[in-house]
Amino acid sequence: MHAVGCRHAVLLTGVICRVMLPHSASEQSGVDLKNVKMGMNPFCEIAVEEAVKLKEGGSASEVVAVTIGPKAAGDTLRTALAMGADRGVHVLEDGEVQPLAVAKLLAALTRREEATLCMLGKQAIDDDSNQTGQGLAGLLGWPQATFASKVVMDREAGRASVTREVDGGLETLSLKLPAVITADLRLNEPRYATLPNIMKAKKKKVDTVTAQELGVDITPRLKLVKVEEPAKRQAGVMLSSVKELVDRLRNEAKVI
Repeated sequence: MHAVGCRHAVLLTGVICRVMLPHSASEQSGVDLKNVKMGMNPFCEIAVEEAVKLKEGGSASEVVAVTIGPKAAGDTLRTALAMGADRGVHVLEDGEVQPLAVAKLLAALTRREEATLCMLGKQAIDDDSNQTGQGLAGLLGWPQATFASKVVMDREAGRASVTREVDGGLETLSLKLPAVITADLRLNEPRYATLPNIMKAKKKKVDTVTAQELGVDITPRLKLVKVEEPAKRQAGVMLSSVKELVDRLRNEAKVI
């Protein structure tokens, strides 16, 4: 299938708003999210922006944004619609959804939507799992390009050229669609949702579905044993001279 007229699916994950300082629950069972504002994962914002740009460039016919979570996650979906996504799909789930389950849900939706390109953030900034994109590609049997810093579509050949950052520099991959691409930090600068577009987003279609309706088992495979806050750091000390610094490093810290 040529890239022209293809449908892009973009997975959105909600994370704790970056201005909040959440704390672990008193029973050490996880992070206490009561009264904590959630926002879209930054890497997912980049994925949405890239999908919208590809549509604006004529490489896609429709951008479908997907989020998985409770009813409140719909706010994240509306943000994506205000950025330019055409419609949304909300998989309603109040419980924990681990990366493998997310990949399975998205695979089921990808088949249902007949999407030919899945754009995801490379990882969520709360748990840093970095697993969903790779798992999705494996479940679908599609080629994948992770940590993308540049995406160029060849509409005639139905291929995507993806530049990704690796330890030795830059690596460029050529993928035959359908494919999975995960977005890195330097792929683009996401646009701000303007007030007119926010109002328009309220009228865009959002379908709701459950994991059961998709025929996906999302039973957690991993058990969280304990969550602890990092130890509090001691206050810094002002020293009067280099000699005093060396003395402390030698006699107190014993590092020299």
